[in-house]
Amino acid sequence: MVRYREKVALEKRRAYREWTYWGNPVPGFGDACAQLLILGLAPAAHGANRTGRMFTGDRSGDFLYAALHRAGFANQANSLHCEDGLRLEKAYISATCRCAPPDNNPLPKEIANCRGYFERELEILKPKAVLALGKIAWDAYLEILKQRGVITTRAFYRFRHGAEAEMAADTPRLFGVYHPSQQNTQTGRLTPAMYSSVLGRIGHFLEK
Repeated sequence: MVRYREKVALEKRRAYREWTYWGNPVPGFGDACAQLLILGLAPAAHGANRTGRMFTGDRSGDFLYAALHRAGFANQANSLHCEDGLRLEKAYISATCRCAPPDNNPLPKEIANCRGYFERELEILKPKAVLALGKIAWDAYLEILKQRGVITTRAFYRFRHGAEAEMAADTPRLFGVYHPSQQNTQTGRLTPAMYSSVLGRIGHFLEK
């Protein structure tokens, strides 16, 4: 992934040839007192790998931040670059992998290598809920719980859009949604209403 992210940052996409790509691991972003931790897959090659902020500068981010804005977790619907004024409220966005992987498909070893960064964020934030964007993120979070002895197997917790899983009393509740990729949003598999429904449930849960 390191070689790929650096290669992309040098070659660039024609539309962004004037940009100086970030081309480094992308840190998490959001409210330091977040109750909701959102876990994505990895930085997009010409999105976060270019801008240096999670889900910023690509179509997936356009969909995600618009949904977060409607649900009250973001102060604006647009996410263009790091100086655009975007702020998250009670939410924090992280990723399973911190570098852009080829074909958006990280290897199991690469996911394992990045796991410690997300674990540290969990320890610092102590969120009340985790929202997994897609099955890879869902499984990555469950693997952490398995290694910690919170669960014995991931098999009991099947991913689907709108899934919800309650673990131990002191463990964040897990929610799942389809990843806001163009493949999902442009084919109609995922709609704004589908995200609004799940984010609304999360909002009610956090208010309890």
